Amino acid sequence: MKPLVLVHGFMGGSDQWALQKPLAKGRDLIAVDLPGFGKNAHLAPVASIAGFADWVLAELARRGVSDFDLLGHSMGGMIVQEMVRLAPHRVARLILYGTGAVGLLPGRFEPIETSMDRAKRDGASATARRISATWFLESEASQGYPACAKIAEQSTLPAILAGLEAMRDWSGQDNLALISAETLIVWGDGDRTYPWSQIELLWRAIPNSHLAVLPLCAHAVHMERPDLFNRIVGEFLARS
Repeated sequence: MKPLVLVHGFMGGSDQWALQKPLAKGRDLIAVDLPGFGKNAHLAPVASIAGFADWVLAELARRGVSDFDLLGHSMGGMIVQEMVRLAPHRVARLILYGTGAVGLLPGRFEPIETSMDRAKRDGASATARRISATWFLESEASQGYPACAKIAEQSTLPAILAGLEAMRDWSGQDNLALISAETLIVWGDGDRTYPWSQIELLWRAIPNSHLAVLPLCAHAVHMERPDLFNRIVGEFLARS
């Protein structure tokens, strides 16, 4: 089996995929930490989705990984769309999870500009805790929230502002019809960041796409309902 590359979202990190270890059966899992986030919080932040995509492709090449299956969550879903545009021959199957093709994030729990202003005022740590709570159906009361917030708190303020800027200034809408890789779209029906309109756009515009809507979860489906998430993703990747 081809390795599965996992690209986390805004204020995420490779440690967020701890519950996805069952997906490693018969394949390598490669979870990257984007510049400015997670274990790479010390690296200079990147302020464009294309810049992130270039970085991930270069990192995989450095590790000797030439072709792979690819999963992106949230902002990471935008990044993997750019990776497919830049290097379609390297991506076998694509999973777009809790993401969209419109970077302004219409319908988000608050406008991106509001998040930027509040981050400058409140600081990185408070911003990480506040925003990561919106990723769970039960907010801070969710079982997965403490671990998720701890990872988010590794993000620096420059990285937070750069990530918000990168999403705000990006659109992949014109490239959706050009995606040739078989694609799975995964969404939690309580997602406060990416509304149904974003998901429907992906599903209808990508030629060979499939849709999985998971109930009773929000933006962090892989942490709220890991068994169901892993089963759906695993079965999609196991198709001959």
